[in-house]
Amino acid sequence: MSKSIEGISNWMHMFRWIVKLIRDDYGIDEALLTRNATLETDIGLTIDKVEELLDIIAESFGIRFPEGTLDELVKLEELCLLASWMKGYYKRPEFISDGFEARCRAINTIA
Repeated sequence: MSKSIEGISNWMHMFRWIVKLIRDDYGIDEALLTRNATLETDIGLTIDKVEELLDIIAESFGIRFPEGTLDELVKLEELCLLASWMKGYYKRPEFISDGFEARCRAINTIA
Protein backbone atom coordinates (compact mmCIF):
# COMPACT_ATOMS: atom_id res chain seq x y z
CA MET A 1 0.00 0.00 0.00
CA SER A 2 3.00 2.31 0.47
CA LYS A 3 3.72 4.73 -2.38
CA SER A 4 7.04 6.26 -3.39
CA ILE A 5 7.79 9.60 -1.77
CA GLU A 6 10.99 10.22 -3.70
CA GLY A 7 11.58 13.94 -4.14
CA ILE A 8 9.15 15.00 -1.41
CA SER A 9 10.99 17.48 0.80
CA ASN A 10 8.47 20.12 1.86
CA TRP A 11 4.77 20.66 2.50
CA MET A 12 4.05 21.89 -1.04
CA HIS A 13 5.48 18.69 -2.52
CA MET A 14 3.46 16.64 -0.02
CA PHE A 15 0.27 18.52 -0.91
CA ARG A 16 0.84 17.78 -4.60
CA TRP A 17 1.65 14.12 -3.78
CA ILE A 18 -1.65 13.77 -1.88
CA VAL A 19 -3.62 15.43 -4.71
CA LYS A 20 -2.07 12.99 -7.22
CA LEU A 21 -2.82 10.06 -4.91
CA ILE A 22 -6.49 11.01 -4.64
CA ARG A 23 -6.71 11.67 -8.39
CA ASP A 24 -5.01 8.45 -9.43
CA ASP A 25 -6.20 5.97 -6.79
CA TYR A 26 -9.78 7.22 -6.36
CA GLY A 27 -10.48 8.61 -9.83
CA ILE A 28 -11.36 12.06 -8.55
CA ASP A 29 -11.21 14.92 -11.06
CA GLU A 30 -8.21 17.08 -10.17
CA ALA A 31 -10.34 20.21 -10.64
CA LEU A 32 -12.22 19.21 -7.46
CA LEU A 33 -9.02 18.84 -5.44
CA THR A 34 -8.65 22.40 -4.22
CA ARG A 35 -7.28 23.48 -0.85
CA ASN A 36 -10.72 24.29 0.56
CA ALA A 37 -12.48 21.21 -0.78
CA THR A 38 -14.14 19.12 1.93
CA LEU A 39 -13.02 15.51 1.84
CA GLU A 40 -16.49 14.00 1.94
CA THR A 41 -18.86 16.58 0.46
CA ASP A 42 -16.80 18.30 -2.27
CA ILE A 43 -14.43 15.47 -3.17
CA GLY A 44 -16.90 12.65 -2.51
CA LEU A 45 -14.72 10.34 -0.43
CA THR A 46 -16.54 8.07 2.02
CA ILE A 47 -15.24 7.72 5.58
CA ASP A 48 -13.78 4.33 4.59
CA LYS A 49 -11.92 5.92 1.68
CA VAL A 50 -10.60 8.74 3.88
CA GLU A 51 -9.37 6.16 6.41
CA GLU A 52 -7.72 4.23 3.57
CA LEU A 53 -6.11 7.47 2.35
CA LEU A 54 -4.75 8.15 5.86
CA ASP A 55 -3.31 4.63 5.95
CA ILE A 56 -1.52 5.12 2.61
CA ILE A 57 -0.12 8.49 3.70
CA ALA A 58 0.98 7.12 7.08
CA GLU A 59 2.68 4.08 5.59
CA SER A 60 4.35 6.03 2.80
CA PHE A 61 5.72 8.81 5.02
CA GLY A 62 6.41 6.79 8.16
CA ILE A 63 3.96 8.74 10.32
CA ARG A 64 1.01 7.66 12.44
CA PHE A 65 -2.39 9.32 12.66
CA PRO A 66 -3.88 9.02 16.15
CA GLU A 67 -7.38 7.87 16.92
CA GLY A 68 -9.84 10.70 16.34
CA THR A 69 -8.01 12.15 13.33
CA LEU A 70 -11.20 12.29 11.28
CA ASP A 71 -12.76 14.47 14.00
CA GLU A 72 -10.04 17.07 13.35
CA LEU A 73 -10.10 17.06 9.53
CA VAL A 74 -12.71 18.42 7.15
CA LYS A 75 -10.80 19.90 4.21
CA LEU A 76 -8.11 18.60 1.89
CA GLU A 77 -5.80 21.41 3.00
CA GLU A 78 -6.19 20.34 6.65
CA LEU A 79 -5.21 16.77 5.79
CA CYS A 80 -2.15 17.99 3.90
CA LEU A 81 -1.04 20.44 6.60
CA LEU A 82 -1.51 17.87 9.37
CA ALA A 83 0.47 15.21 7.52
CA SER A 84 3.17 17.77 6.64
CA TRP A 85 3.49 18.85 10.28
CA MET A 86 3.66 15.27 11.50
CA LYS A 87 6.44 14.59 8.98
CA GLY A 88 8.33 17.74 9.99
CA TYR A 89 7.72 19.72 6.81
CA TYR A 90 5.45 22.40 8.29
CA LYS A 91 4.58 24.24 11.50
CA ARG A 92 1.77 23.06 13.80
CA PRO A 93 -1.56 23.64 12.06
CA GLU A 94 -3.73 26.18 13.87
CA PHE A 95 -6.92 24.16 13.42
CA ILE A 96 -5.91 21.19 15.59
CA SER A 97 -6.80 21.06 19.27
CA ASP A 98 -4.19 20.95 22.01
CA GLY A 99 -5.30 17.46 23.02
CA PHE A 100 -4.98 16.21 19.46
CA GLU A 101 -1.55 17.81 19.17
CA ALA A 102 -0.44 15.90 22.26
CA ARG A 103 -1.74 12.60 20.82
CA CYS A 104 0.11 13.27 17.54
CA ARG A 105 3.36 14.08 19.34
CA ALA A 106 3.04 10.99 21.53
CA ILE A 107 3.17 8.66 18.52
CA ASN A 108 5.30 10.71 16.06
CA THR A 109 8.76 11.74 17.13
CA ILE A 110 9.20 14.24 14.28
CA ALA A 111 6.07 16.34 14.95
